[in-house]
Amino acid sequence: MRITLERSNLLKSLNHVHRVVERRNTIPILSNVLLRSDGASLEMKATDLDLEITEATPAQVEQAGATTVPAHLLYDIVRKLPDGSEVLLATNAEGTAMTVQSGRSKFSLQCLPQSDFPDLTAGSFSHSFRLKATDLKMLIDRTQFAISTEETRYYLNGIFVHTVESKGELKLRAVATDGHRLARADVEAPSGSEGMPGIIIPRKTVSELQKLLDNPDLVVTVEVSDAKIRLTMGSIVMTSKLIDGTFPDYQRVIPANNDKELRVDCQSFAQAVDRVSTISSERGRAVKLALNEGQMTLTVNNPDSGSATEELPVGYDHDPLEIGFNAKYLLDITSQLTGTDAIFMLADPGSPTLVRDLAAEDALYVLMPMRV
Repeated sequence: MRITLERSNLLKSLNHVHRVVERRNTIPILSNVLLRSDGASLEMKATDLDLEITEATPAQVEQAGATTVPAHLLYDIVRKLPDGSEVLLATNAEGTAMTVQSGRSKFSLQCLPQSDFPDLTAGSFSHSFRLKATDLKMLIDRTQFAISTEETRYYLNGIFVHTVESKGELKLRAVATDGHRLARADVEAPSGSEGMPGIIIPRKTVSELQKLLDNPDLVVTVEVSDAKIRLTMGSIVMTSKLIDGTFPDYQRVIPANNDKELRVDCQSFAQAVDRVSTISSERGRAVKLALNEGQMTLTVNNPDSGSATEELPVGYDHDPLEIGFNAKYLLDITSQLTGTDAIFMLADPGSPTLVRDLAAEDALYVLMPMRV
């Protein structure tokens, strides 16, 4: 293999694919990126056996071929080369080493044979549809903060994506929960998604996908089966295994009879929560909201360091109520809200609270209270 390409193109593609590669690997080939050149492009592929990303970038191909080299090492080398430079990649006759040359810099990397590189893409997909990158990004952005990190409840370690009938329309819905809070977002279901299986997209896949959806004009092709998902975004193809588990019936925890409406200015509320939670030793400490007509008092008590209170004018005209929430969870939810005002639908100090974004009717959040 002997090819020349722009450093900027190589770096951009490597940046997308190298993140999949785990730093510590017991299987040497999984530390490598597969480089395959033919025609006028270089295709790069990296995998951790659960997630695979492939990207093609333009290149001048003198001699086609394929090999694998250490992914993070190649990325670090290319990152440190000067802007605007050209990079020559060439393997030796035996295919055991690859030269990376740019200007006066020359590196030699050890290769492993491409025949050892695993392939994730086998299998057929039952459903295929196209989705605007902005819609997919919105579904992820509004829900991913609520993904559980508790490995024992593995079926909560991702976003549940499925189609659902809502108000007479078919919606593509994303839901995530960790048992303490729940986030739900809808977009209009694209043609071809009807009847697709409900899938749980793993946390790492969600995180990598979020970084790839930076072009708002992009349209993503989504292909789904019971076990895998494949997303094609321009020259990037991402294939991932899905979480093999059953997502709980989330509808049961969404309260329907909360009758006490609280309206707050989102920014003022978030800033007040952030200020009073400074006193707590860790961000997870409860903040108490004492509600009276037209006013909220936020309180945090920390036996080790003291206490904090702040008053805030709010829209509330029901019986007085005291309820506690995890301060970090409140801030996570308010950071997702796009409107100036948020609506909290409350029942009592022990029941889940519903949070709605006035500017985005297609999103809702549920938060479990804490004892205070």
